[in-house]
Amino acid sequence: MISKKLGSHFSYDFLEVIRIRPLQVEAFELKDSSVIFSSVNAVQAFFANQFRINENFLDPDFNKIYAVGAQTKKELRKHGFGTFKVVPHAKALADFIVKNSSKETFIHFCGNLAIDVLNQSLPLQNIAYQKVPVYETQLTYPKVAGEYDAVCFFSPSGARSFAKYNPLDAYTIFSIGETTENEIKKYTKQPIITSRKRTLDDLMNHIAEQYAL
Repeated sequence: MISKKLGSHFSYDFLEVIRIRPLQVEAFELKDSSVIFSSVNAVQAFFANQFRINENFLDPDFNKIYAVGAQTKKELRKHGFGTFKVVPHAKALADFIVKNSSKETFIHFCGNLAIDVLNQSLPLQNIAYQKVPVYETQLTYPKVAGEYDAVCFFSPSGARSFAKYNPLDAYTIFSIGETTENEIKKYTKQPIITSRKRTLDDLMNHIAEQYAL
């Protein structure tokens, strides 16, 4: 996809900045709780641990499903489930819940390094919220060899891992979304070109525009 989108005059490398390790979590009854997924990895680990979602709206114990990101929604579809609400980032979800769903009880399935936007905002509004890590994100802290013009980040943890040993000021910086952008800002004052749609295709469009010949 990248070669097709950017053309042959671009060269690129992939660098492993994080590793994902699913956690073994004993499945428990969700009862009538609303369920939050904030990543594809969370969805995959959730079903790998044999959790069950009740999406029968005629049942008083059904589970509403909230998803952060279009890719998370697509992964839920692969497992046969729809979504009640999809938002681009965690702050948007927190705002929606406070305004529209404050009486619900929420269980958030996520990674161990998930940002604390929901955890910090929902309990302050007396909204029942529980975070359940179902996978572990391990930072690899690589050191880059070679010269590159640009760097692209797809998660806050990836930016954190890369920036530990690699100064960002020499690069044109691209980010997949606002949450990742906010993490990058901790390590540089360089401008950041961000995909507001939070999709790879949109990010490739930004890169192509930046380096149009």
